[in-house]
Amino acid sequence: MASSPPPPPPPPVNAHVTVTNTVTGPLNLAMSTAFQPAEWDDQFFTLNPTATTTLGNLLPQHIRLQGVSEGVPQTSATTWDFSSLDAITQPVLGVGDHSPEFQIAVAPAFMYDSQHNFLDPTYQQFGAYTQNLVQYYDTGGFTAADGFHVSPSPNPVTWWGIYNEPNFNNLDSTQYTALYNAVVPMMQAVDSHLKFAAVELGDYAGLAQTYLPAFVSGVTAHVDVLATHFYASCDQTDTDELVFTTTAGFAGEVENIQELLQTNPSLTSVPVWVTENNVNADYANAEGNSSCQPNQKFVLDLRGSSAFFAAWRPYVFSQFAKVGVQALYHWDFDADAQFGEVNYNTDGIQLSYWVDYWLARMFPSASGANILQSTNDDDADIEVLPVMNSDGSVVIMLANHAVNAPTDNNGPGASRTIGVDVSALGSFTSASLLMIDANTSVSGGPTAASVTPSANMTVSLNGYGVAFLTLN
Repeated sequence: MASSPPPPPPPPVNAHVTVTNTVTGPLNLAMSTAFQPAEWDDQFFTLNPTATTTLGNLLPQHIRLQGVSEGVPQTSATTWDFSSLDAITQPVLGVGDHSPEFQIAVAPAFMYDSQHNFLDPTYQQFGAYTQNLVQYYDTGGFTAADGFHVSPSPNPVTWWGIYNEPNFNNLDSTQYTALYNAVVPMMQAVDSHLKFAAVELGDYAGLAQTYLPAFVSGVTAHVDVLATHFYASCDQTDTDELVFTTTAGFAGEVENIQELLQTNPSLTSVPVWVTENNVNADYANAEGNSSCQPNQKFVLDLRGSSAFFAAWRPYVFSQFAKVGVQALYHWDFDADAQFGEVNYNTDGIQLSYWVDYWLARMFPSASGANILQSTNDDDADIEVLPVMNSDGSVVIMLANHAVNAPTDNNGPGASRTIGVDVSALGSFTSASLLMIDANTSVSGGPTAASVTPSANMTVSLNGYGVAFLTLN
């Protein structure tokens, strides 16, 4: 009787990772997501009544609300309309921690001139608007010329973001500091329990060193969080290689912000939150062209929901966790294949949803988990985040962002097999491996498989993706 052929040899190991039992610091990074209440998406929860469950399953903390256009409730000096804003805000108030971050992104339109400059340079008019928002959501409502207005939810809004990306919205750093110093005390006079996220900068490499010094030295109002935004690209034609290279600079920019905060004694303990994050910030202008590259037709960047994202977001998460960022927000929850975790029209889950879902579960914030020291001989292609939980279990995240070809744009990535040495951590009785990549079921999500724990383990990723190795 003929013998069975021998099994194929294991794939060669491309990268060697060694995890030690040395703690480098705590892991306190919370995952969250965001909405932009406006006339183009205010029917989302009405059309998709089960979306609150989908949203809640992400375990988001302080979901961000950025009302713009018809989502700005003051429609004139004497009239208010909360319908568009509350179509999103009220369902969100009932989800998760019931404590969203309401970002007051813009002032009502009548407060600006034709160049979008504030008509009142003292910002008292804008401050009065923010006071009414606090009264509406937190203190039982307010009476305006057109009647009484009050939120129907018993849940207040405690967290408030003061303006959106002032550097892109006609406020230099000195003007923004004046606005912040004027508005925050006015809001506190209505409700002393409020917390504030400052700046919400449209960030890129080197901006912190030019925009933030005036704010850090000049702010007199209370600051709970310094918030900023990061996108890896604003050009859909950028190659995968370029997008990943840009991503590598995010953590350095955060460290610049942290260094600046240390120069003001009242800000030394203020954490950094990244309240917007995605692959590509671009969107279509009125002519259907790229807003960032007007000579190009706008095209959706599918890397926001493809296997590319399964490598990119874990890479970003790891980099931020290691420098102490405390919140990472996806922009945004209900959108298209470029931005959304779910599809706006159908509530259909996209691959990006499962990436964020498992990051929140594998690395719950404020759980007492600690980041472990590791070595990795392929830092250029593999991102490693090893974490020890308070119960002694270990989660090792391996994100493969190896590019298959220099010209790839939403390419497949290159396969990598990673040898993981955990001998320094002692013995484990069980282990599991969960992977997210191009083969993951978008409708059902990934499933963890049991593996045999040993001192040296091997993980293979067939292109862009992430693996979570859990050792118990």
